[in-house]
Amino acid sequence: MVSCHDDLDQLPTDPDIFSELDVFANATEAQSALAKLYASLALTGQDGPAGNPDISEIDEGFSQYSRMLFNLNELTTDHAVVGWGDPGLPDLHGQYWSASNDFTGAMYLRLAQEVSFCNSFIQNASNLSDDVVQTYIAEARFLRAFAYYNLADFYGNVPVLTEISTTLPTQNTREEVFNFIEEELLAIQDLLPESNEYGRVDKVAAWALLSKLYLNAEVWTGVPRYNDCVTFSNNVINSSYTINMNDANGNGTAYDELFLADNDTNGAQNEFIFTLNFDGLQSQTYGGTTFLVHAAIGGSMDPTAYGVNGGWGGLRVTKNLVNKFETGEIDIDNLNGSLGGTLSDWGLVGDATENSWDGPDMEMFETATNQYALYANLTSGELKFRFNEDWGQNYGDNDTDGTLEPGGANIPIAADGTYLITMDLDGLTYSITEIVPSGDMRGMFYTDGQELEIESIPPFSNGYATTKFKNIDSSGSQGNDSSGEFVDTDIPVIRLAEIYLNYAEAVIRRDGAADQQSVNLINELRERAYGNSSGNISIGDLDEDFILDERSRELYWEGQRRTDLIRYDYFTTSDYLWPWKGNQPNGVSTSSFRNVFPIPSNTILTNPNLQQNEGY
Repeated sequence: MVSCHDDLDQLPTDPDIFSELDVFANATEAQSALAKLYASLALTGQDGPAGNPDISEIDEGFSQYSRMLFNLNELTTDHAVVGWGDPGLPDLHGQYWSASNDFTGAMYLRLAQEVSFCNSFIQNASNLSDDVVQTYIAEARFLRAFAYYNLADFYGNVPVLTEISTTLPTQNTREEVFNFIEEELLAIQDLLPESNEYGRVDKVAAWALLSKLYLNAEVWTGVPRYNDCVTFSNNVINSSYTINMNDANGNGTAYDELFLADNDTNGAQNEFIFTLNFDGLQSQTYGGTTFLVHAAIGGSMDPTAYGVNGGWGGLRVTKNLVNKFETGEIDIDNLNGSLGGTLSDWGLVGDATENSWDGPDMEMFETATNQYALYANLTSGELKFRFNEDWGQNYGDNDTDGTLEPGGANIPIAADGTYLITMDLDGLTYSITEIVPSGDMRGMFYTDGQELEIESIPPFSNGYATTKFKNIDSSGSQGNDSSGEFVDTDIPVIRLAEIYLNYAEAVIRRDGAADQQSVNLINELRERAYGNSSGNISIGDLDEDFILDERSRELYWEGQRRTDLIRYDYFTTSDYLWPWKGNQPNGVSTSSFRNVFPIPSNTILTNPNLQQNEGY
């Protein structure tokens, strides 16, 4: 061909056309390109919520990264079931997926695309000498390493690519992928900033991903790296990130603040090391927390209580998850010991008390002059306040309005339970407050109209629903989208609590026993969960299985479970079963080749250099 130019690769000459040169003209423009790398893990295309997807041949909402992370790492385990019958979806919980499964295939494409986007950014941004841009490149390298962490976890042997090429890639072993991730994270740890704006990664994020990588090294490479996991977990633990203890909505625990619509500002952000950011107006998707909130609502649940306009009636939990949460027990002696004061001659008498009307009375503690209190187990019935077991001086309540009258009417107790009873003789008032065992408040389940047992799928009534993720903020207000369609709540992909658990597990696997720091870290999480120290453990309680259960309690529905179960050799074996594992009501073992997913059939057909994973 004859041309008037030296080559045919010409850039636009129209100054109004925005080209690749403009994208990487300076640090400001490059930052916009960097935003796409982050957005590719949260959103699904160019328009939002749907209409111009990055990945075709699958519903755009289905293809969002964290939605597929839930499907592959939670729905395949004891943490969740779904009642929808979309082709390929029931296969996941039943563990009978094939190499043509839409969801395993879409995740592969999503992650491969993220690698491609990162490679393009790194290649183009490298032409800029700006120090700020070098930080952007380090962030892009982290995101690429994160994508490869997922690829190694899900698929094992995948090509490692670091530049844009038209040549069909060759396949790397899982060990080679592991080594690449490790080398990248070690190389960029000092190139990343000490801290970064919310939603972007910093040096600690590199350490945290190394902690996760080393924890799984024995499974992925055959070589344990638990000492390295301990080292990098400690780096994270000793950083500026802190466990959120800010109970902003005043319900007795700060745990639920992590999953509310204002989790970027309510204190939870101090625990979040790497997040996917969502806004009901600015970043709309049918994946993310829009999926997690809507899909978990059905039956008699009121969607407005969770800040959305309706439920999709899909996701529930199995009894295995529900049963991992300990029910709190009330220690009456400890509670009364906490009142202070001394036993008095004022007491409780009646058929609601332990000795009925015959007495002896249940003596109250005088906590201050003419102020009395007692924690007591009462039954349905009535009671009065009496002095020195003498009917000559007693008080009741004629109007059941909280005021006392000499010789007044019996005071009703509606139901059996534990109560705090107080009496103020100066003001002639009293109070009776039921004390409800708190237990582990991380277990957020909706049970009204729901059965614990999952006798069949799909009825939404089979299995408890979970209310962990909500589109309301700490003050109870709905998220930014007034229609209630799209959710504001961010997803913590890596948070400090996970690294606490990584440390404890790595120590036990390395040393054969827990250390005191592990106990202290676990108790910090459990004190937040219980609202007090009643759930604390000792070093003798802490073993590998306890940590696995604690990971379940702390991290459920956060995209961790399948990886954890594989590390414990529970994912496919008969050593641990759950409802509908292997597509059987009580659960059965499945083939061990399912510890990795298949490389998509279309990808294998396109690239003859790739070999399918065993069993597919």
